[in-house]
Amino acid sequence: MLVMSRVLLVIGLSLSFAGFRARAADSDWPEFRGPTGQGHAGARRLPLTWSSTSNVVWKTAIPGQGWSSPVVVGNRVYLTTAVPDDGGSGRSLRALCLDATTGALIWNQEVFHPEGAGPGIHGKNSHASPTPLVRDGKVYVHFGHQGTAALDSDGRILWRQTSLSYTPVHGNGCSPIWAEGSLVFTCDGGSDPFVAALDPATGAVRWKSPRVTPAQKKFSFCTPLVITNGSRVELISPGSGAVCAYDPRDGRELWRVRYGEGYSVVPRPVTGHGLVFFGTGYDRPLVYAVRPEGASGDATESAVAWTTTRGAPNTPSMVLVGDELYFVSDGGMASCVDARTGTLHWNERLGGGFSASPIDAGDRIYFINEEGMAFVVSVGKQFQVLAKNDLGERTLASPAAIDGALFIRTEGHLYRIGESGTADKR
Repeated sequence: MLVMSRVLLVIGLSLSFAGFRARAADSDWPEFRGPTGQGHAGARRLPLTWSSTSNVVWKTAIPGQGWSSPVVVGNRVYLTTAVPDDGGSGRSLRALCLDATTGALIWNQEVFHPEGAGPGIHGKNSHASPTPLVRDGKVYVHFGHQGTAALDSDGRILWRQTSLSYTPVHGNGCSPIWAEGSLVFTCDGGSDPFVAALDPATGAVRWKSPRVTPAQKKFSFCTPLVITNGSRVELISPGSGAVCAYDPRDGRELWRVRYGEGYSVVPRPVTGHGLVFFGTGYDRPLVYAVRPEGASGDATESAVAWTTTRGAPNTPSMVLVGDELYFVSDGGMASCVDARTGTLHWNERLGGGFSASPIDAGDRIYFINEEGMAFVVSVGKQFQVLAKNDLGERTLASPAAIDGALFIRTEGHLYRIGESGTADKR
């Protein structure tokens, strides 16, 4: 059911993405959900059709298990994985680098090696779910409560940070982001959740801001987004019970919008038209559109533009293309709504369960379900499936895109998909 809370009038609002400051080439995909953090592949010439054997440029086996998404910078692909000990209960948490042209493994570096089984994880999670961030020649990897590290482009470890301890629920999930010169991520565990910023040169903690909400279940997994709201840069971070905006320089909370008992929040926010769009977690997920202009303190009564429960995702992030907002529920219902008003254009079943976040490329939206089936849907107010492409392998990771190619991580492999590609099994 669509709930219209007020008429939205956006006049002269300057609101834009301000996180990744053009440090990577336009063709790179340097963080979770790409160069803007919002799933935009722009006008890149992505393939329309493929299978496990057609239009596969290469296919490389990935050791261990992990659901971190691949990132691509220069001619290199980076991702993380967790390799169980032989006969033991520990695991090797590793960063990997592959050649983007051939799929050949360039380096495979152990970053942490925690002993023992550790806290349990959800069946759809892994011990290597956060996506790396590449900036200024450094690779930043994050393993939640198990630690954060920086590596150089040759895989040498520059620093490790393990002082930010907390008790996770279902494992880790938030990916690190760049915010006003700091490395930022959320630590929303079972109690006393907080947001933290590190010095990217040393790994030292710059600030740590507690999240205080009335939500009974404190744990969440959401990757924040940096926006410019007028003259002010803000870190938008949904968590259990509320979305909060922080000053990324010192972690000071600027405003919040409460949404009750929403918890286990996963979708990364997106922004446009003077609004920020995000999800509110499990049990009764909603899509929220919030207007940050002029927000201060508790803005619950003044900043909400619209909400909807119909087709709201628990896990996949949304994507905004022009005037339309697209999203898919975990159960496979895809939706297109008017971004300014929330008015529904279409709501259609794709099929299968969904965890990966969709991306847009020109006039197409790419949705990939948990069985490895990709649905290429036309951008627009009329629902049209342009192609269905089956890799036949389980996948929960979100794809990366460069011009002419998609990089898709499955349970056992990393694929480079491109027109007229040929299979190259390694």
